[in-house]
Parts: sequence; structure tokens; C-alpha cells
Amino acid sequence: MKRYLGSLYLAMAASIWGGMYVVSKVVLTVIAPLELVWIRYAVALAALVSAGSLSRQSWRIRRQDLPLIACIGIIGYFVSIWAQFWGTQLSTAQMGAVITSATPAFMVLFARVLLKEAITVKKAVAVFLATAGVLCIVGIEANGSSFQLGGLILGVAALTWALMSVLVKKVPADYSALVVTTYGILAAAIALTPLFVTQANIEKLQLAVSEPAIWQGILYLGIVSTAGAFYLWNKGLQMVDATQGSLYFFFQPLVGTLLGWLFLGEQVGLAFWLGAILILSGVLLVIRQEQPAAARQEQKA
Repeated sequence: MKRYLGSLYLAMAASIWGGMYVVSKVVLTVIAPLELVWIRYAVALAALVSAGSLSRQSWRIRRQDLPLIACIGIIGYFVSIWAQFWGTQLSTAQMGAVITSATPAFMVLFARVLLKEAITVKKAVAVFLATAGVLCIVGIEANGSSFQLGGLILGVAALTWALMSVLVKKVPADYSALVVTTYGILAAAIALTPLFVTQANIEKLQLAVSEPAIWQGILYLGIVSTAGAFYLWNKGLQMVDATQGSLYFFFQPLVGTLLGWLFLGEQVGLAFWLGAILILSGVLLVIRQEQPAAARQEQKA
């Protein structure tokens, strides 16, 4: 039952992020990526701290665990999310959703190095297919240097998010997902603040936020796709192993592509679909890994 509940959490988080690319594409027309990430985290922190206070959450963290949680925040919530927004701004919502869906294959590599999970032939082929899919979308579908740069930056986002997701598995199990998520976002916000203070255009930002569609988008990004989805993702990863958990990124490109087509009128070319098929083929190979012996015994029981 725990395994299925973890799967549900991960599927919900990935589906929310699929919609995030459409919302962020609209908001990024008036707010710079760096500014949007910082505002998103400020809103998310307010929501998470409020939720923790209502549930009487203990915020204590052992000193030896601080570096790991800080790395989760810097690598995943700072570098990866900034790269997602920047890459989406330079490309399209569909490209953002599909390229970052290469994350599961990259998680296989990091799980081998950090968690000592074996790399099977299927896992190796999955990494190859996902990488080929990213190169296909970036190199063929892109029609300009800006578009190509956006695709490459989104590749960095996929790589760093995969590393972060595996690092979450190394966090001691006695910490709640709410605590890990909150402190990770706090670390990212602290790292972003000097850049935000020096680069933000406050007057332009105030005008942008005054528009209903923009502040509604910010609330969605901060509360739903950050506080909510980050919590669901971390909670789900605590319940299933890294390899099985990675497969639920499969929902992200499906939702992102569908919403980008419905609400943004984005066109999908042949090269895009070829890259998507390669990436998703790699993800499906990861899905088809044999279940651990414990899971098989559980099923027999």
C-alpha cells in the first residue's frame, strides 16, 4: 500500500509540473527568470511554514545533515529551477516539459554512484535513448541559436534535478518531507537573494504583479507547483526506490504538451515527437526493471 501511495504522490507532482511550464511561459513574458524563481520561493516558504505551524511540525535538524539538505536546495531548487525557467523562456512549454523528462534516465546514473544501485543493460540503453532524444529536440527542432540555447539549458535542468532527487534518498528517514522541502527551498532562496537584490527591476516587477493573470500565475507557481509539488515529490521518493520513482516524470511531458497545445497554441513538429519518443522509450525501459525481491515476496504473500 505504501508503494502505491508513493506512486500516487510522484504522479501528482509530475502532472503539476507539466502544467507549470504553460503557466511559467505566460508569466515569463513580463517577469525575468531570476526574479520569478525568487518570488516563487518566497510564496512557497510562506505556504510551507504556515502548513508546518498548523500541523505543529518540529523544525529541528541535526548539524551533520545540514550540508546534504543545503545541497538539495542549491542543486535542485536553485540551479535546476532557474535553468527550467530560463530554458522555457528561450524555447517552448513543450520543449521544457519533454527535455526535462530525461531526468529519470539521469537518475539511473546518479543512483549507481550515490546509492550503489546496479546499472543493467536496460538502464544503460535508457540513458542512451534519453540523451539521443534531448539532442534530437535541441539540434533538429531548434531554428535559431536562442532556441538551441534554451534546449541546452533545459538539459542542465534535467541533469541537476536528477542529482537532487537521488540526494533526497540519502536524507535520514526520520525527517518529514515537509521539513526537507522547506529547508531546501530556504537554502535556494538565500543563494538567490544577492542576485535578486542586484538584478531585479523593482518598478517593472511591481507593475507586472499588479496584473491579475500574473499574480495568479505566481500564486500557482509558488503554492501549487513549488510548495505542493516539491512536497509530493519528496514524500513519494521516501516511499519508493529511486529507479522506480523516476518513472513518474512520464506524466510531465504528456501534461505539458497537452496544455501547451490547448492554451498557448504551440505547434509540435516531427523532430519534437521523434525526440519525445526516444526520451519516453528510455523512461519506459526504466519502468520495466524487475521488482526487488522484497516486492515479489510481498506480492506472493
